[in-house]
Amino acid sequence: MTTVDDLAAEALFVSHLQPSQRPTCEVVQAEVTRMILRLGSEGCAAVMAAEFGDDPETAVRRMLWVRDTLAVAYPEITALRQAAAIAR
Repeated sequence: MTTVDDLAAEALFVSHLQPSQRPTCEVVQAEVTRMILRLGSEGCAAVMAAEFGDDPETAVRRMLWVRDTLAVAYPEITALRQAAAIAR
């Protein structure tokens, strides 16, 4: 996983987007950017950590959705992750 990958995941995780909304790639990308600008990398990480502490089962389900959604919205991140796995 890359730092960019982590930051995008944290930002989408703490956003108000929901799986039931079926957001488009453009909406996901805009929301990731908005949350990073609003909370910064440390703020996104802190909010996400609090959610995992408060309700870990729900947080795990949300993170699975986040990862799947980011793989579609940011195919270049997915390609980087796969290349890093092969290089190991």
